[in-house]
Amino acid sequence: MIQRIQTVYLLVVMLISAILPFWVNLWSDANGNEIYAQNEILISIVFYVISVLALVAIVLFKNRKNQFVVNRLNLLLNLFLLGFFVYRSLNLSGETSVSEKGIGMLIPVISIVFLVLANRAIKKDEDLVKSVDRLR
Repeated sequence: MIQRIQTVYLLVVMLISAILPFWVNLWSDANGNEIYAQNEILISIVFYVISVLALVAIVLFKNRKNQFVVNRLNLLLNLFLLGFFVYRSLNLSGETSVSEKGIGMLIPVISIVFLVLANRAIKKDEDLVKSVDRLR
């Protein structure tokens, strides 16, 4: 259902993960070449999987428990990607030449924030349904 707030949050995660990594650079190497997600095949696959999981969570609007589980899986994948970016940035700073970190390294952080907000909204809906069932 599009009128639920968690659907909007998941739609934002889907759009951020599918489009933004291919427009903003993730980092620059020692030669000054900007590295985007399409340059690294594993990173682009992970971004697409994150986007597809957000779409699957939107489709699972009737089953809130499965939607919550899919969001948790998506959250773990984003944490894995964030950990990879932190590892990569620590390796970049140790080079002899100056290399720059791009703004694209913050995409998993933004996705994590919206996934946590979506999980809170799903939990709130689930608690509301349980309270209504208890009154019957």
